Amino acid sequence: MTKPKILAFAGSTRTDSYNKKLVKIAVKGVIDVGVEATFIDLSDFPMPLYDGDLEQREGLPASARKLKELMLAHQGFLISSPEYNSSISGVLKNTIDWTSRQTEGESPLACYKGKIAGLMSASPGGLGGLRGLVHVRSILGNIGVLVIPDQVAIAKAHEAFDSDGTLKNKTQEDQVKNIGVTVAKLLMKLNS
Repeated sequence: MTKPKILAFAGSTRTDSYNKKLVKIAVKGVIDVGVEATFIDLSDFPMPLYDGDLEQREGLPASARKLKELMLAHQGFLISSPEYNSSISGVLKNTIDWTSRQTEGESPLACYKGKIAGLMSASPGGLGGLRGLVHVRSILGNIGVLVIPDQVAIAKAHEAFDSDGTLKNKTQEDQVKNIGVTVAKLLMKLNS
């Protein structure tokens, strides 16, 4: 049996993103139970807007291929999704669109089907990005990802974090870590 690995990222490319801070807290929960986690920044994987004509002419962009390789090497995901106008961010949707494309010799949705994911969000708004998580959950479920029921939405994110990136509210901090713990423990059970 191989030890499971979890890929963690935020659906934001902003340098000081609240969602990058949030997903890094969930990663601590994964590490606490002895599972390997890899944090990536989507700004390191720039991709053009998904375009079927571009795909037909040139195939997947190099960044999409590189990200797909990482996704295929991990059995779970931790995703912190900002809410843009009550929905998913464009960069996260575009990432899913490109990485969901089937390449030669690959089964459909290869880097998504059968994976386990935990979701969270942080937003300056009063709902903490909760409305956007509904869309992320729906998209992932429709492409074969098992999304755990627990999720966390941190409201007033501009006031929620300490300067070291932890949450000021320790109950919230524990809830976010537990998203990572739950995904890790579920993967360990499935891989035993």
